[in-house]
Amino acid sequence: MKINDLELYLVAIGQNDSAGPLRSLLVRVSTAGGLEGWGESGLPWRSSELPERRDALRAILAGRSVYDIEELHTLEALNPAPLRSAVEMAVWDLMGRRMKQPLCNLFGGFFRRRVPVSLRLGGRRPGQMAQIARERAEQGFHTQMLVSSGRPEEDAAMVAAVREMVGDRVELRFDGMSHYDLETARELCLSPEFEGLQFVVDPLNTPELHALASLSRQTNVPLATSRTIHHSSDVMAVLRTGVIPYVLIDLEQVGGIIPARACAAVAEAAAAIPVLSSRPSVGIAAAAMLHLATAVSAFSGSNEIAACQLRDTVLADPLETIDGMVTVPHGPGLGVEVDRAKVEKYQVA
Repeated sequence: MKINDLELYLVAIGQNDSAGPLRSLLVRVSTAGGLEGWGESGLPWRSSELPERRDALRAILAGRSVYDIEELHTLEALNPAPLRSAVEMAVWDLMGRRMKQPLCNLFGGFFRRRVPVSLRLGGRRPGQMAQIARERAEQGFHTQMLVSSGRPEEDAAMVAAVREMVGDRVELRFDGMSHYDLETARELCLSPEFEGLQFVVDPLNTPELHALASLSRQTNVPLATSRTIHHSSDVMAVLRTGVIPYVLIDLEQVGGIIPARACAAVAEAAAAIPVLSSRPSVGIAAAAMLHLATAVSAFSGSNEIAACQLRDTVLADPLETIDGMVTVPHGPGLGVEVDRAKVEKYQVA
């Protein structure tokens, strides 16, 4: 079975906290027999670019077997990594549909039917954030990621307000968004407000691992990194520091499902804790993340998802959420159906 055609769509939908509409590039690959597969990334392309880019990609992909997924990672035309991830995702979806199997069955099967998730919350003042955190906790989301404002006093106040509101029933994480220098990050991590956090992600404004390792040795708050992970070799470099126990793996950043599995394998071999992380999705990439999280036991904790992924989608049916866990779609491929009417409705002109 060979790829016959490829289409690109740029959509903007809903609200991503205070950052405006969520924009995604959708990739659709299809066979001459009419089977299709979908992928998604956050590439910042413009709609005017899509026809030329579509023609270039179609010339590379048309005629290739859908089973040669590893080969996609050798194609220079599929750079950068987010594009490679979206194309790979679409081809996996197509293969699963051809084989009439959910994608996770191609990775090892259902390790669990529902995946606990960590909701990413951000873009609000401390009091508002505390109220939102409580509402999400009442919905069953007992792991939540708070996002740095870039102002240390406000960050400390936000963490304190959320902790007071939700108590110990919620596991809190904090994304420093690479905002701070070493001294400021150290003071923040040593503050009483940060005691009890599960981990702090990328608080430093430098990508140098030795600086993150130095911070880890000066605080009891566990640290994690996401922005430095682009390849399994990066995971190895992080783990060699010996003091960073968590690695956050973004499908889009590492270039797809295959490299994400390799990153998880390296982390697991070193007794570190890999966590799947992703940019907000309009549903397609979220479904791919769920299939990977349910098939790879190394991703046994709460993997990150944005709240908008549960409501603002191009899917015919929303992802099912029960008690803070998202049900893995069990249909063939990604297990979800893309609503073409929604794609057209939210397509960027």
